[in-house]
Amino acid sequence: MTALAVPFVISSPRLPLLINPGAASDATALSQWLVDNPGWAGEQLRSNGALLFRGFDVRGVDDVEIVARAIEPTLQNEYLGSSPRLPLSKSGYVFSASELPDFYPLPAHNEMSFTANPPKRLFFSCTIPPARFGETPLVDFRAVYRDLDPALRERWAQRGLRIIRNYSGPDETKKDFFELKKWTEMFSTRDRAVVERICAREGFQAVWKDNDRLALISTHQPVRPHPETGEPVWFNHIHNFHLDAGHLEYFQVLKHRPTLRHLRYWLLARALSAWRRRTVKAEDQSMHATFADGSEIPTSDVDQVIKAIWKNIVITPWQKGDIVVIDNAAVGHGRLPFQGPREVVVAWA
Repeated sequence: MTALAVPFVISSPRLPLLINPGAASDATALSQWLVDNPGWAGEQLRSNGALLFRGFDVRGVDDVEIVARAIEPTLQNEYLGSSPRLPLSKSGYVFSASELPDFYPLPAHNEMSFTANPPKRLFFSCTIPPARFGETPLVDFRAVYRDLDPALRERWAQRGLRIIRNYSGPDETKKDFFELKKWTEMFSTRDRAVVERICAREGFQAVWKDNDRLALISTHQPVRPHPETGEPVWFNHIHNFHLDAGHLEYFQVLKHRPTLRHLRYWLLARALSAWRRRTVKAEDQSMHATFADGSEIPTSDVDQVIKAIWKNIVITPWQKGDIVVIDNAAVGHGRLPFQGPREVVVAWA
């Protein structure tokens, strides 16, 4: 930790670094201190990967935004990820983290890892704590890289990775159950030329299909060096987009929390994955991942990756007003299924 005197109580575990106010404090005071000490948060993130500000009087999305801007003044609002999100702040820079149903787990991932320039920082905050479960787990993907079998790392590096995403047209009334949103919802336009410019910038191949449908195809390497430290980071979305990822992830959720509800959804996810394999070609799946040459990645490989992620997972229950700051180049986040009302918001830079 830096020798700079701080008005906080700082403790561990290492991920995330827990930061409490030394006395009654609110988001305005916290943000002002961060502005006055601009290098402090970045130094902690390099050491720890994620920070948890807890116990500050954070009253809503405006407070979340002022704390986020104190660390990264220039926020972004272009979202090319898969989860449906809703803008929540008047500024348009704070969103709901995900509008997916409560039973749907999100495997831990680095935000928008498949884009040319993924976000540098993520800012999550809990405005309504879930009644049951619903944590946002954190995973250090540098540790995941170290824990993977070197033979798998070499195989994936040599063969490369390909992501396939299919989106329905803006006027289609019947949408694939497995499709999370339309291409007009992701790109915020119906103009194909605009979409193609964004795709060219991000390295996506845009393939237009019948009924104004769009396929996005991109190739990737599984590892990126951390931009500041040079450490290798397991940095890809294959364990999210591979057709078998859903039931493999739910099996880990079931092992962590062996409830009847989780058992039912795991069995359903496994059956749906098998059915999709038999009835839909790889190129037409709403989401899928293969090797760069189009050949299938073995399910056992994906399972090994997911197991390495869960070996390194840190699950911290939300409290109202928590703000979690993440170094997206090193640490991934996810979402566990939950019950009852829950609101977690996000901003990024």
